[in-house]
Amino acid sequence: METQTRTAVVTGASGLVGGLLLDTLLASPRYREVLSLGRRPLPEQHPKLVQRTVDFARLAEESLPAADDAFCCLGTTIKKAGSQEAFRAVDHDAVLAFAQATKKAGARRFLVVTALGANPRSRVFYNRVKGEAEEALEGVGFESLVILQPSLLLGERAESRPGERAAIMASRVLAPLLRPLASRPIEARTVARAMVALALDAPRGVRVVPSGELQELGR
Repeated sequence: METQTRTAVVTGASGLVGGLLLDTLLASPRYREVLSLGRRPLPEQHPKLVQRTVDFARLAEESLPAADDAFCCLGTTIKKAGSQEAFRAVDHDAVLAFAQATKKAGARRFLVVTALGANPRSRVFYNRVKGEAEEALEGVGFESLVILQPSLLLGERAESRPGERAAIMASRVLAPLLRPLASRPIEARTVARAMVALALDAPRGVRVVPSGELQELGR
């Protein structure tokens, strides 16, 4: 068994990818402690898990413990958020606040899940906000910034998303017609596994990892 050498801080662990990421980190012999930040405590208990309830709008006032790797899986939908402004507050502002707080606490590597098609100049609001978040993160100054851009996520969510379920069903039917791996739907568990693999082998600088590459890394 490999020596437990790292500590991690995670946010978004109540979501689909974040929950699976948390399970992967807790099961990994490479991580001795995992801190989860969220607006509400998680029901999960584990000897390596430490939880802290935070207000992301006031995260700059928090004093976080040092961690080697920071993992961000924050994300919502405009429907759930209630407005474009509320959506931006989560998918841009909270993401950036988490990055700045963990960098201040000493994190060297930052990994974030955005979306395939993220572009700060996109005409699509969702993709534009994701792209603007990526752009802002590049300015935080991490030794290593890894941006994961998955396609449509497959997995069981806690909340109902009828539109997304319909898109998943359609994409499964059309999958053979899509370019191999590049834009096919991807299992959330695959993204979580890829995220940990990328953290353990993160190069200096910025690395953008599209969905097709995540499929390979998360096998």
